[in-house]
Amino acid sequence: MPTPDGMITRKTVLKAAAALGAAPLLVGGGVALARDRIDNGEQLAFTPECHDGDAPTIEQTEGPYFKPNSPLRSSMVNDGPGTHLVVSGYVFGRACKPISGVLLDFWQADDGGNYDNVTYTFRGHQFTDANGAYKLDTIVPGLYPGRTRHIHVKLQAPGRPIVTTQLYFPGEPRNNTDTIYDPRLLMNVRQNGSTREASFDFVLNVAQTPGTPSPSPTATPTGGPSTPPPTGTWAAGTSYRAGDRVTYSGVSYTCLQAHTAMVGWEPPNVPALWQRS
Repeated sequence: MPTPDGMITRKTVLKAAAALGAAPLLVGGGVALARDRIDNGEQLAFTPECHDGDAPTIEQTEGPYFKPNSPLRSSMVNDGPGTHLVVSGYVFGRACKPISGVLLDFWQADDGGNYDNVTYTFRGHQFTDANGAYKLDTIVPGLYPGRTRHIHVKLQAPGRPIVTTQLYFPGEPRNNTDTIYDPRLLMNVRQNGSTREASFDFVLNVAQTPGTPSPSPTATPTGGPSTPPPTGTWAAGTSYRAGDRVTYSGVSYTCLQAHTAMVGWEPPNVPALWQRS
């Protein structure tokens, strides 16, 4: 995660490397994440453990253009013309362990700076994989009055609160005049041919035990040992299709997106997947 001066900390780089089993490099004074590894340059030593963790990614306003129930997809590049942009990264907890199954809901302006509030152009959600990784295939968002370039995102680890924030591009002239902009949310961006490649690692306020990174999320109990389990037809491990109906704690829900249910993603917790009916 970037520091206030816009640089990504060595510690964060090493955390990503530990998750991948690779050592990152510092190239020409800049930061090369583990996924950007090349075969020359000076390698940095691993940290023995991330015992103190990083501060969670800061939250920001969702703005006026958020729209729920976006489609499940990781590519929005064909939604309209523009400069190809690939954003990738990882989602960590407080002990530097990657978290799988994190919901990331992205939305942004098109190349002309316009948001689509009728359909779902440049809107979509996805889940981190078993390694806590995500990847978004899109375009560089356009500018509109009063704001610098940015991408909106909501994140939710299984059974945890939603975190809303924005991602920014380095070197943008409007960064200095945008009152919402925060350099701690700068992506690391490079040009690769005609494509811009950006990276950002999120840290969520999820308690974890330091040690060997594990991608498995841990559900947080919501009651004591005597609390009976919720009743209903919803069941973890079941494959649901869009339109399927279930009950959970006496409430009926309709499935919005095909998925396999898991602990922590009970219908009340994931409005992107379930709608009360």
